[in-house]
Amino acid sequence: MVGCIVEQGEQIDNRVRATCEACNTIHYENPKLVVGCIVEQGEQILLCQRNIDPQKGKWTLPAGYLENNETAAQGAVRETIEESGAKVELLGAYRLFDLPAISQFYLLFRAKLLTCPFLPTTESSIVQLFHKKDIPWDKIAFPVITRSLQHYCKDAVNKTFSFENHVITL
Repeated sequence: MVGCIVEQGEQIDNRVRATCEACNTIHYENPKLVVGCIVEQGEQILLCQRNIDPQKGKWTLPAGYLENNETAAQGAVRETIEESGAKVELLGAYRLFDLPAISQFYLLFRAKLLTCPFLPTTESSIVQLFHKKDIPWDKIAFPVITRSLQHYCKDAVNKTFSFENHVITL
């Protein structure tokens, strides 16, 4: 594959695919999977203030791209540690959001906070527990995070957390 010149090739299956002229390798371009956690401690949840672009300075859940050779659960735990320093115990998958307009999926798990203190990292300038009534709604980084938090706050009232799949159109 060294020295491949990739061009839009012929239609293969039902799509035009990027194909290397030299070796005929098909370069599939597939959606990215973002994994993360809604970290709970009692009536509070953990949010991270982003220290990187995009949306630097805004609040988000600890989440990021799934890496090769890890499960979604492993990736969610890794991202939580990377962004908050927090060690967690997963309680189960909570929401899957399809974002077809930007070719992403978000898979969020509920998790119980195991270790304090949590701490800022290179990716987060502030890491803080918020009571649901104190979430900084006007400073949330991404629409999918706003939607996730809205679902969680609604479900927390009755303590009924079921796995659901939703599509977000932008």
